[in-house]
Amino acid sequence: MLTWLRCISLLYSFPKLTDNIKQIHAQLIINGLKSPTFLAKLIEHYCNSSYQHIANKAHLVFQYLDKPDLFLFNTLIRCVQPNDSILIFRNEFSRGVMLFDDYTYNFALGACARTPSASTLWVGRQLHALIVKHGVVSNILIPTTQIHFYASNKDIISARKVFDEMPKRSSVTWNAMITGYCSLKDGRKKYALNALSLFNDMLVDVSGVKPTDTTIVSVLSAVSQIGMLETGACIHGFAEKILCTPEDDVFIGTGLVDMYSKCGCLNSAMSVFWRMNQKNILTWTAMTTGLAIHGKGKQALEVLYKMGAYGVKANEATFTSLLSACCHGGFVEEGLQLFHEMKSKFGVTPLIQHYGCIVDLLGRAGKLKEAYEFIMGMPINPDAVMWRTFLGACKIHGDVVMGEKVGKFLVQLQERSCPELDPKSEDYVALSNVYALAERWDDVETVRKKMKAKSILNKAGSSSVQTVSMAVVN
Repeated sequence: MLTWLRCISLLYSFPKLTDNIKQIHAQLIINGLKSPTFLAKLIEHYCNSSYQHIANKAHLVFQYLDKPDLFLFNTLIRCVQPNDSILIFRNEFSRGVMLFDDYTYNFALGACARTPSASTLWVGRQLHALIVKHGVVSNILIPTTQIHFYASNKDIISARKVFDEMPKRSSVTWNAMITGYCSLKDGRKKYALNALSLFNDMLVDVSGVKPTDTTIVSVLSAVSQIGMLETGACIHGFAEKILCTPEDDVFIGTGLVDMYSKCGCLNSAMSVFWRMNQKNILTWTAMTTGLAIHGKGKQALEVLYKMGAYGVKANEATFTSLLSACCHGGFVEEGLQLFHEMKSKFGVTPLIQHYGCIVDLLGRAGKLKEAYEFIMGMPINPDAVMWRTFLGACKIHGDVVMGEKVGKFLVQLQERSCPELDPKSEDYVALSNVYALAERWDDVETVRKKMKAKSILNKAGSSSVQTVSMAVVN
């Protein structure tokens, strides 16, 4: 039988405790122990449980006290799953009993940042309004979390507005804004330039905030997206002079390997790679992918085979990256060898994206019959993306018969799967282009009339002009 003193000892002795958590909870109730500090520890242990039915009982601890306790409430919304945190906050706010502090708003915003969606963006904006209304701005963590929240929800304009309005910033604040720019996929080159420009501003900022390892990793990612090798080399030198050598920091080292590889400087990438004292799965993936992209398919496989000797096991992302590189490099034999060895040699079960890479690989090489047979022999059902990839290969290599067959299938698949939604034009246009390739103009007109009858509009083409200014590291 556990005594309440033994319960308290267990709460503070073990970071994760699930076996006796209910017994400990019962003992604290029996002995009338209502210390918020002890109860907060109990909430943390409930939330650390890998069993959802146990973790869900954390809110019972908060309800145990006669009067709502802000410290316990903050602990609860900090520890539970993000969606539960948002729901608990909204329920407590609607009751209007408790006055929140800056930590409450910070934890609630953090939950919105970890689950980006249209609904959480709306909730986060309401939180922002409450923060302004109640004047809770003294804690620098709140605007920093706001930046992270807006950036994770792809509202980079609002994130930058919060950043610019801050009278004081920490290195975490600068990192949140720079990382936010680097995380955007649409218009990534423009935002990568913004990240580099902001890094320059950080270096000359009068407050004296210094870049950290997180800053360097983010700006190296920005450089790799643009391919500005000279700037990347300057950042490399800056990191070695101010922070540490890449050999001693696996994250900076990995960022350098990725940057040099994507900028086409494989010798420098290999030099950093082999000098690193520690390499994780991302390091190996960056190096092997870099080699494959630049036509060094056999060297990439050789490096991949050495992973096991260093105690690192390849995962699904490693093979997705490598197979994609083989596709772009045209390494059919190497790609097929890699795919067949995924399960047998590395113990990784192929997923839909790996099968899609092989279809793309065969299609680009003009092996349309093999690609079709590969699709039909797959143990999983092909998706629309895979069929579109195959259709694109049919068009490139002039196989009108197969292209017509796949194009009609895609149009029918779209009409069956989402008749209530606005149909997309891409499959109709692709089928029309196949007919145009064969100069079957009557069929082209038939497809176009069908699009018009369904009010399907073709996407207008667009071009962009970008002026690139070199970021200079002082």
